[in-house]
Amino acid sequence: MSAYQQPDASGHFGPYGGSFASETLTHALHELRAAYARYQNDPEFQAEFRHELAHFVGRPSPVYHAARTSRELGGAQIYLKREDLNHTGAHKINNVIGQAMLARRMGKPRIIAETGAGQHGVATATICARYGLECVVYMGAEDVKRQSPNVYRMKLLGATVVPVESGSRTLKDALNEAMRDWVANVDHTFYIIGTVAGPHPYPMMVRDFQSVIGQECLTQMPGLLAEQGIAAEQPDVVVACVGGGSNAMGIFHPYIDRTATRLIGVEAAGQGLDSGKHSASLQRGSSGVLHGNRTFILQDENGQITETHSISAGLDYPGVGPEHAWLQEIGRAEYVGITDQEALDAFHHLCRTEGIIPALESSHAVAYALKLAPTMAPTQSILVNLSGRGDKDIGTVADLSGVDFYDRPSLRGHTVKGGRE
Repeated sequence: MSAYQQPDASGHFGPYGGSFASETLTHALHELRAAYARYQNDPEFQAEFRHELAHFVGRPSPVYHAARTSRELGGAQIYLKREDLNHTGAHKINNVIGQAMLARRMGKPRIIAETGAGQHGVATATICARYGLECVVYMGAEDVKRQSPNVYRMKLLGATVVPVESGSRTLKDALNEAMRDWVANVDHTFYIIGTVAGPHPYPMMVRDFQSVIGQECLTQMPGLLAEQGIAAEQPDVVVACVGGGSNAMGIFHPYIDRTATRLIGVEAAGQGLDSGKHSASLQRGSSGVLHGNRTFILQDENGQITETHSISAGLDYPGVGPEHAWLQEIGRAEYVGITDQEALDAFHHLCRTEGIIPALESSHAVAYALKLAPTMAPTQSILVNLSGRGDKDIGTVADLSGVDFYDRPSLRGHTVKGGRE
């Protein structure tokens, strides 16, 4: 692992990645690759990027020791990288700023994006408002329903939200429609992809912008571990949820060469890995091409994409970033599954034990950490990427819990603190 350098010049991570795109997009992708190569290490670009992260996003995000949870579990010390505290409430803003800066330098006044949980859409709408760019966000109609707070946020920020009614009406279909838009409007439109997927250079570019997460952790963890009397400078395990996988690659990438740290990606097992109702591409998928890159995808014997399921809209995707497929193949990262119910239980646990409301996507990573910690020693540590906050998910959680939180009469007969019955 000491010489990990991926992808190659053609955008391949081993056999995965690459660029499988229509001729109409070939010029746009060449243009994007040239622009990113020009600005990737440009001091002025990087200085502006760091300035935006510090003064607009609020970075560095803190690492929090979940002391009560760690104590009650009686095992490893659990730490949370608080990406939920970023402006807009998730890690997505890191990548969106970088791509929007590129769009402005390339003279592209119109931005399109796809979104599942809505956090990428909100981040894109936010930056477009800040930079004065037109913004169109494609979102599966099913996700529009279950993530309605984020839909309204995007509209408040001036974005046009386009519900997608085709297919399963989720993230995959939103990405399909965004690709069609890009083909039709390629001259003046920049497509901000929200995850480490798509044709080259997107998997590399998104990873690079998100790597700020792991880079900060490398600096933050030694002092935090020393406070607990732990001799190691870095965590024994890093855990992150994986849909497309941008938050996971963001925290994994700076740790790839540090082989003493295990990297564990948590996929959505839905109703069970063998139920057929999940989004576990790496554990139950096979190699194929989807949305411009070769990776692991969920497909039938005829190569047709199968429908996915997850309690979390952001993990409800039938593919995964190609670098994750490569890390699994070379054995550098492990990938596991967490069911809907386990994620929901972890959501409630973090609310009641640490006073943090996590996104349902992040709850998958938290759930695996809760299972893993008791098998480890108190002198060991787990770092979880808490990729987003759960405001957007309270409607889903309430529905699943049989609670109508808009039902004011349900408060009758109960004392409300600070007010009357």
